[in-house]
Amino acid sequence: MRTFRNRNAVLGAAATAVLALALTACGGDGSGTKAAGPADDSASAKATVAAKDTSKDTAGDAAQDQGSTAGDGAKTGGGSTDAVTSSTGKSNGGAAKTGGSAAGDTSDSYAYKHPCKSGDLSVRVYAREGSATQHVIEVNNTGKNSCGLSYFPRVSLGAAKATDHSGDIIPLVPGGLGGAPAYPVKPKTAAIAVIDLNPGGGNGVTWVDELNVLADGDHMANAEQLNFPLGPDVKVGTPKLGLYERTVADAVASMKQANMKP
Repeated sequence: MRTFRNRNAVLGAAATAVLALALTACGGDGSGTKAAGPADDSASAKATVAAKDTSKDTAGDAAQDQGSTAGDGAKTGGGSTDAVTSSTGKSNGGAAKTGGSAAGDTSDSYAYKHPCKSGDLSVRVYAREGSATQHVIEVNNTGKNSCGLSYFPRVSLGAAKATDHSGDIIPLVPGGLGGAPAYPVKPKTAAIAVIDLNPGGGNGVTWVDELNVLADGDHMANAEQLNFPLGPDVKVGTPKLGLYERTVADAVASMKQANMKP
C-alpha cells in the first residue's frame, strides 16, 4: 500500500507540473490573459512573403521607370546624333555628326571660276547600248565643290603601241560655240559626251584600238590624258564628238551636230 501511495504522489506531481506548464503557455501568470509574444509562425511567414512581394513590385516599378526614362533619353539622343550640318555650317536640328565635313560650293558661278582638277574627277568610257559604233564618255565630279570643264573633252583615236601619235584621228565637234565660260559640273554628278567612231557605217581604218581622253582640253596638261582600249576589229571613219550634256540622249543629239574640226 505504501508503494501505491507513492505512485499516486508521483503522478499527482507530474500532473501539477503539466498544468503549470500549460498555464505558463497560455498566460504566464495564470490570469487567463494572453501575454504579448511572437506572432503565429504561419502568419509571420505570410507577412514576410507579402513584404517581399511589395518590395519586388516597388523595385520593378522603379526599374521600369528608369528603363522608360533611359529609352526616352536614347530616342532623343539618337535624333540629335543623326542631325546633318547644312551647307551654311549651322545645324538643322541637333548636334552635327562628329567628323562630318561641311558641304562645298555647288553654284554654277563658282564652277565658272574654278576649273576641274584631275584629282576630283573620275572618267569612264563604255559602248553605248543599242549602237555598234558609239561610245559614252562619262566624267564624274567626285569633289565637294562644283567645277568647270571645257565645252567638250579633247579626244583622239590612235594605236596604243604607236611611238608617234601625230597621225591620230581627231573627231569633228559642233561649231558656233559660245555662251558661258565653262560647262559646270556639280558634285556627285556627271558630264556626258558621246562619240560615234563611224557615223556613216562604211569601211574605215582598222588600225585604231585606243581612245584618248583629256577631260578638259582648255586647262589640263597633256600628261593628264587617259587612254581607253577599244578592242579588236574597230573601224573608224570620220568620227563625230558631241558637247558635254547631262544625259546620254542629249549628248547623242549634240554629237549629230558635229561639223568641224576643234
